[in-house]
Amino acid sequence: MSIENPSGKRAQEMRDKAQELEQAAQHATDPAEQQRLTRKALHIREKSEQMNGPGAGTMDPM
Repeated sequence: MSIENPSGKRAQEMRDKAQELEQAAQHATDPAEQQRLTRKALHIREKSEQMNGPGAGTMDPM
């Protein structure tokens, strides 16, 4: 029996979104756009960590 953790699932979605933004920042040609995307990704990661702690939901406990 599996019980889903809604906050854990949300945190994973946020981390996924942050990763997408980081990749978009790497491909952006405008330095201002790169910076904006990088900051947004960082902000989302920080919120994700506040929800479930750093690296919550990952396979590696370290």
